[in-house]
Amino acid sequence: MLSHLILGCSPEYFRYGGAPRFGGGGGGSRGGPPQGKFGNPGERLRKKHWNMDELPKFEKNFYQEHPDVTQVENYLRSKDVTVKGRDCPKPMMKFHEANFPNYVMDVIAKQGWAEPTPIQAQGWPLALSGKDMVGIAQTGSGKTLAYLLPAIVHIQHQPFLEHGDGPICLVLAPTRELAQQVQQVAAEYGRASRLKSVCVYGGAPKGPQIRDLERGVEICIATPGRLIDFLEAGKTNLRRCTYLVLDEADRMLDMGFEPQIRKIVDQIRPDRQTLMWSATWPKEVRQLAEDFLKQSVQINVGALQLSANHNILQIVDVCNDGEKDDKLLRLLEEIMSEKENKTIIFTETKRRCDELTRRMRRDGWPAMGIHGDKSQQERDWVLNEFKYGKAPILIATDVASRGLVFLT
Repeated sequence: MLSHLILGCSPEYFRYGGAPRFGGGGGGSRGGPPQGKFGNPGERLRKKHWNMDELPKFEKNFYQEHPDVTQVENYLRSKDVTVKGRDCPKPMMKFHEANFPNYVMDVIAKQGWAEPTPIQAQGWPLALSGKDMVGIAQTGSGKTLAYLLPAIVHIQHQPFLEHGDGPICLVLAPTRELAQQVQQVAAEYGRASRLKSVCVYGGAPKGPQIRDLERGVEICIATPGRLIDFLEAGKTNLRRCTYLVLDEADRMLDMGFEPQIRKIVDQIRPDRQTLMWSATWPKEVRQLAEDFLKQSVQINVGALQLSANHNILQIVDVCNDGEKDDKLLRLLEEIMSEKENKTIIFTETKRRCDELTRRMRRDGWPAMGIHGDKSQQERDWVLNEFKYGKAPILIATDVASRGLVFLT
């Protein structure tokens, strides 16, 4: 795969190391979510003080090793999987070794997959054992099923929800696109088991999301900001949450969500099971794992330095602003000469995204734009047009930069 980056910026940008990837907290237009009407998001949530002697016990270890689980070292080496931690169960090389319920296996069979992906093969026995874990793998590795299918098993072994109960499984995601993608998978696999799920994110009406939460859902997939709003307003609670997933943790920190994440986790009982997923492993993510996970096991697929997919040839072309448009057009002519190719162009601002989209469409290029000011219906439509090749050039702000795995 080829990735070509055209940068129009001054040499000082590189001299001083460029923009910071992490940090910046929650202030400013680029350092994270804006302050709410009443101050910082989550400031009205108080850290809960849990009495472990009074909390009802819950089961989280459902793993039974299948007799076919053998040849472990050769498998891990061939799949470039490394495991760090104590008492790690052996990987599952076949779907039947997971002992998932029949209704889950029926959905897997319909998908036609030959075998689990490496992150699923090692992640399932860990999650089913009730262990905390960190999964480091490139985008598109199959991590969504790696945590959702064990979540279904976990939920089925807990007491039924009662009126006023919040979700048993909480998945935190950085963007609405990723949250919706996860919810689609949760709905597909939860339908046969009659498990209910809801997707909670900003940029959409609160009413339907609140009604779903109040009816009772076992699985809640949420972006941090909208969930904070609902927790502060008393529209839901996390008293019943015993299975927590942080999906794309590095991206959430990059977007400045760390304070909100910590506020949310403070509302969850400390003996929960926590699964953290990340494409990279910088010190900020390591610190979060140290604070939230207990006696965890770390799974890594590929190199620790991977940022998304390391099977990519990246070309950086540094140029003046006045040269960018000509270079972009020449590059597009080369890429789009093959009919099946697609191109994603990222812009820094929404205004630049709209301007570039209009100009390219005026010049006859099949381009469409997407950014945070578009309605959810329009964004879904644009992504669908790109996915099926009707508009093979997508111009986007960084709001879409990590939610596009499902477009391939």
